[in-house]
Amino acid sequence: MNGHIVEVEADIGQTLPAFVLLGLPDASLNEAKDRIRAAARNAGVPLSRRKITVNLIPASLPKRGSSFDLAIVMAALAAAGDVRGCGTTVFIAELGLDGQLRPVRGTLPAVMAAVDAGYRSIVVAAENEAEAALVPTAEVRSFHTLRAVAAGFGADVEVEDPAEAVPRALVAVPATQPVPPKDLSDIAGQVEARFALEIAAAGAHHLLMMGPPGAGKTMLAERLPGILPDLEDDHAMEVTAIHSLSGERLCAELVRKPPFESPHHTATPASIIGGGSGIPRPGAASRAHRGILFLDEAPEYERRVLEALREPLESGRLVLHRASGTASYPARFQLVLALNPCPCGLANGKGIDCMCTAQQRRRYFNRLSGPLLDRVDLQLVVQRVSLADYADGASSEASSVVAARVAEARAAQRARLGRWSYATNSEVQGRILRGELALSRRVTAPLDRALDRSLVSARGWDRVLRVAWTICDLSGRGSPDADDVVTALGFRLQERAA
Repeated sequence: MNGHIVEVEADIGQTLPAFVLLGLPDASLNEAKDRIRAAARNAGVPLSRRKITVNLIPASLPKRGSSFDLAIVMAALAAAGDVRGCGTTVFIAELGLDGQLRPVRGTLPAVMAAVDAGYRSIVVAAENEAEAALVPTAEVRSFHTLRAVAAGFGADVEVEDPAEAVPRALVAVPATQPVPPKDLSDIAGQVEARFALEIAAAGAHHLLMMGPPGAGKTMLAERLPGILPDLEDDHAMEVTAIHSLSGERLCAELVRKPPFESPHHTATPASIIGGGSGIPRPGAASRAHRGILFLDEAPEYERRVLEALREPLESGRLVLHRASGTASYPARFQLVLALNPCPCGLANGKGIDCMCTAQQRRRYFNRLSGPLLDRVDLQLVVQRVSLADYADGASSEASSVVAARVAEARAAQRARLGRWSYATNSEVQGRILRGELALSRRVTAPLDRALDRSLVSARGWDRVLRVAWTICDLSGRGSPDADDVVTALGFRLQERAA
């Protein structure tokens, strides 16, 4: 996410033909030497037959990937006097052997870094044009071939289509039709669970749902994105940059809908947190930034996968240290956990059908550690849907109705918390809850008693108050009362009581 400007300089010597690449290139970048020679020859702008030395500055910064191809060949052509005026232009593209410009991943964060460093003139492959143009002040030019790029910078070459030598005008790419989110009206009953989901959406709170199979836990989680507001410009830019960097797709427009990530329970720590050879790439936790990370059958995940989520739940950022360097990715997501009451899932109600031993249950729940659960604001027991919920025929509220209330609650939070640069209640620091936003002892009395009896921790005390403020915002009142605090405390202690 943090880009660095790399200056590419080339020198042509008077010795035997050779191509030397300096500046800590990795194996994939070292392969560019043969690829670039072939691409330049087939594009009609062959490189000099003498010794070409290319240096990537700063030399102490490791470089990797194929996005340097176009910059290297343009530097070599400039050293030979074949092109002109490319000294302050940033070139980002891979080359094919036929001279075609190929798209690369991570174009958006690369262009953002270039603009921040004062370089606004950007040249990319045609497929990356729309993505690069998402940066407002960037002057983006795109080409299909190396021949067209060289002609655009003064090379004495002919192009088959003269229009190819002229940078294409940026054309608005029509938005693809998004898959409509699943609607809350599909869920019968589950009034309490729907209310907890609305609270989680309004205040960006973490949520745990425990219940028997078929109770609707997964259905509820999958409908959470449908009641979340669209991302604001700065948040949409962050999310789009992460998706561009992860290489999942070419981003032709900003990602406006909060992302939803639901990795399988066999996922490794590297796939959730981030990893890979060299500098680690973003994992599911970062791809869920400003959205939802849903872990279904949470106790089935490896213990170290779950424990690795504790730090980003507090800080909203993942810092990955490797021998080759350190990568920092934003990871401010909503964690949604779903689990059964026991390994077989039948320990519901009286639990007479459950065949699990006490040791099996203990081993099942021990994968969810106390420190992790202490960071989950809402802990809900989801009961089976009764026949009456289906028989009465009453339709549940649609997602659009709930989303309108969530949007009003978010607006109230921004108005109240704007002076501290917070947008949601889940971000508010404890010192503010105990200071400028402090409630009277009469209002917090139930929570204070729970703290004295060690039913909640100091962290839990703050999180209960955050949920109470969200319940208050949903009701349209100015300040929480004792009922709001009791409701918030009940959601936190419900799973423990079960």
